[in-house]
Amino acid sequence: MQQNIYDDPNFFKHYRQLRKTKYNFNTLLEQPALKSLLPDLCNLKVLDIGCGMGGFAKYCIENGAQHVTAIDISKNMLLIAQSVHAHPKIDFYQQSLEHFEAKPSSFDCIASSLVLHYISDFHALIGKITTMLRPNGVLIFSVEHPIVTARKEMESWIYDKDGNRCHYAIDDYQDEGLRKQTWFVEGVEKYHRTMSTIINTLIAHGLAIEKVIEPIPDREAIQTLSSLEKELRRPSFLLVKARK
Repeated sequence: MQQNIYDDPNFFKHYRQLRKTKYNFNTLLEQPALKSLLPDLCNLKVLDIGCGMGGFAKYCIENGAQHVTAIDISKNMLLIAQSVHAHPKIDFYQQSLEHFEAKPSSFDCIASSLVLHYISDFHALIGKITTMLRPNGVLIFSVEHPIVTARKEMESWIYDKDGNRCHYAIDDYQDEGLRKQTWFVEGVEKYHRTMSTIINTLIAHGLAIEKVIEPIPDREAIQTLSSLEKELRRPSFLLVKARK
């Protein structure tokens, strides 16, 4: 069962503060890359897995989607989504993907932003997604890059005695499974998978991979948010587009 860390009051308080900032890694790097993978949404039915505060679901409607089904395990996230991004063409549900039920071939596009690394059984997850996709339907998703989730300590930048960032250490890469990280609070659970596991699982379920992105910030983005410069040395995110 996926951990519901976003309903932890202390975690959510800090996460909300992070996302309230106009410029962050999501707005400047991950979301532009994810949106670039979207098909023409005109009259499509979309499933948004881990819809969070609802911004992506609203974006899909504004760009022509016929309907968006938006699910999230977090009550806190959905309260914001429903108050800020309510729309007659969006249905919000508090539900994990493991427990979400839909008829086969229900959706033209299934999208997920930075959620799938919280789910333990990737094989079952992709199998369920594939069943819900219509023929020729598209899956797009972003996850934390396997380079980032590999090391069990999940803190991999190495600094010199003066505090300068020297290099990024990769370890435990082939040892897939649960990782626990301190991010606002202790014990945030994520699952590390190698690049080959991610790609080959999609292939095993009959999905054709159309594009893979490891987003790189441009100079304008770095000037806006200087901490993005480290992305030139190693990627934080992996994004994939695959078609049924």
